[in-house]
Amino acid sequence: MFLLLSETSLPWWLTVIYGIIEGITEFLPISSTGHLLIAQYFWGSQGEAFTVIIQAGAILAVVFIYWKRLLDLVLNATKPDQLRYNLKLALAFGVTAVCGLVLKKMGWELPETLLPVILSVAGGAVAIFIVDRPKAHHDRGDEEPSWNAAFWIGLAQVMAMVFPGLSRSGATIIIAMLCGTRRTAATEFSFLVSIPTMFAASAKEGYDAYQEDQFTGVGIFDLALGFVVSMIVAFVAVKWLLGFVRGHNFIPFAWYRIVLALVLTIFLVTGVGHKGEATPAAPIPESSKISP
Repeated sequence: MFLLLSETSLPWWLTVIYGIIEGITEFLPISSTGHLLIAQYFWGSQGEAFTVIIQAGAILAVVFIYWKRLLDLVLNATKPDQLRYNLKLALAFGVTAVCGLVLKKMGWELPETLLPVILSVAGGAVAIFIVDRPKAHHDRGDEEPSWNAAFWIGLAQVMAMVFPGLSRSGATIIIAMLCGTRRTAATEFSFLVSIPTMFAASAKEGYDAYQEDQFTGVGIFDLALGFVVSMIVAFVAVKWLLGFVRGHNFIPFAWYRIVLALVLTIFLVTGVGHKGEATPAAPIPESSKISP
């Protein structure tokens, strides 16, 4: 088991493209799965090890953005408000972890065609249109998710695993808003719960990749460049989204998802997306990252 230190297995520009795609789409409610499928159609899958590493870069960006909030949650964990918030994060994560383990035990596997992804991308758009319609007033609401909302947010992460293309961030934010949480508070909770969820899943996927010798022959430069690009782009994307949701709803993302679903439908109709063609050989972040 080793990493090649003297050569790279990917063109640097392709590594940058995949890092940008991961960084932009991982936390915006637009489905990283759909975008990675399009990229893999043109350039092929870059392997499980590479996917795990660029995922980790995107997650670290959220840690940097929320480091003060995270430090506050740790240092003041015994204060009633902070303790309650921490327990809600734990509840959401715990629901995801338990359900993920059950699905693994049941032998659940990713779908092998584009159709489920297309339906999930389009279904997510419909959910946004319904829940975050202009007159829904989600700029008002609870300042933090209720216990009920935390439970459903955990299930929403599981739904994002079962239905790749749904978008983990989109599903959790919409569920939280549906439960009466203010849009900005729902977005923050979604990002905070993503940290333990995605780190745990990336660690699991990274361990599996190591056991299967997926890191053998992977250029260290590829991994480092993809990690850094994904982290920087994700940092910018998340900061932008946090500012965007203060004065806008998610309807523009719903329209974007409709366009994405149409593009993927074209791929499907033309024969792309069957096993052995556009179906990625590496795990897709929106699904693999949720597995405990």
